Amino acid sequence: MDTIKIDDNPLELAEKIVEDIKFSKEKGLLKCVQCGMCTSMCPGGARNSEYNPRAMIEKVLEGDESVIADETIWNCFYCYTCHSICPVGNSACEVNQILRQIAISKGIANEEVGPFAGFVDLMMDIGLGGIPDNFHKDLIRDIGEEWEEKNMNLNKIREELGLKPLEMPKDSIEEIRVLLKKTGLDKRAKKLRE
Repeated sequence: MDTIKIDDNPLELAEKIVEDIKFSKEKGLLKCVQCGMCTSMCPGGARNSEYNPRAMIEKVLEGDESVIADETIWNCFYCYTCHSICPVGNSACEVNQILRQIAISKGIANEEVGPFAGFVDLMMDIGLGGIPDNFHKDLIRDIGEEWEEKNMNLNKIREELGLKPLEMPKDSIEEIRVLLKKTGLDKRAKKLRE
């Protein structure tokens, strides 16, 4: 295995992850003994894909930055089974989340997350979550034409059920836009689309 070292300190990547605000403060990553419990108990990613939490952690501890661009990190379901089973308090899924954020920041994850920029657009436009247009074809294929019909007539269906339309007040939408802009989410979504 070719290991790409960051520099003379192979733990620099691991230390960066441990100091990230999203990482649990037990610092279990630096205590990892490579027992493999995370991989053996992984109910989704490791059983159904090439994703291997133990191997991912090994790369991080070796300072192998190729793990950031590894497509398999996108197969983690974030179920936290690895977190709950680790005898030293490591959380492979938290490490994975941080690696994904690094990949996004470096612009090497656009293919994986680019399609999800539409969720930000919906929040900016209507102040609510929803299903972006780019996912409609897949839903129609998987669920059927009735999904599109229900989606196109949602407010009419809601009215028949005695429910109000799914609409935010204009001032609330503007407040949400301000919040999303202050967090930089709008710029991040724009960058993903580029």
